Formats: sequence, structure tokens, C-alpha cells
Amino acid sequence: MDTLTAIGLGSMAMAGVTMAIGSIAPALAEGKAVARALQSIAQQPDQSDVLSRVLFVGLAMIESIAIYCFVISIILIFVNPFWNHVSGG
Repeated sequence: MDTLTAIGLGSMAMAGVTMAIGSIAPALAEGKAVARALQSIAQQPDQSDVLSRVLFVGLAMIESIAIYCFVISIILIFVNPFWNHVSGG
């Protein structure tokens, strides 16, 4: 196995690990946030508009972690900076 093949395989493996780990934590955090928001809405139904607005902003921030992991995975697969370094280009 030559060096470029090893870097390609390592990059694909790391992209998979990045997506696996990077999507577990946001999924758990989103579930916990929704559960707490529903509990709060059940306790104070008058504040449901405010709680929903804050919930959606929080979910967007939590989801950005998974999107960043996706971007890193795409960079590792398609625009790998190590290939040019090893190939001497």
C-alpha cells in the first residue's frame, strides 16, 4: 500500500469517526432540550411563545456542532490537505 492510499483510507476512516462522534452529542443535547422545553410549556402554558422561540434558537446552535463536523468530514474526504504534502505538489 503506497502512502497516498494510506492517507486516503485514514482520511475516510477519520471522516466516519468525526461524523459518528460529532452527531451523537448534538442528538442527545437536542433531545434533552426538547424534553425540558415541553416540561416548561406544560408548567407555564402562557409562556409557550417565548419558550418556543428560545428553543428554536438553542436547537439551531446545538445543530451547528453537527454541521461543523460534517464540513470537516467533507474536507477530509474531498479536499485533503495531506495529499499535496505527501505527493510533493
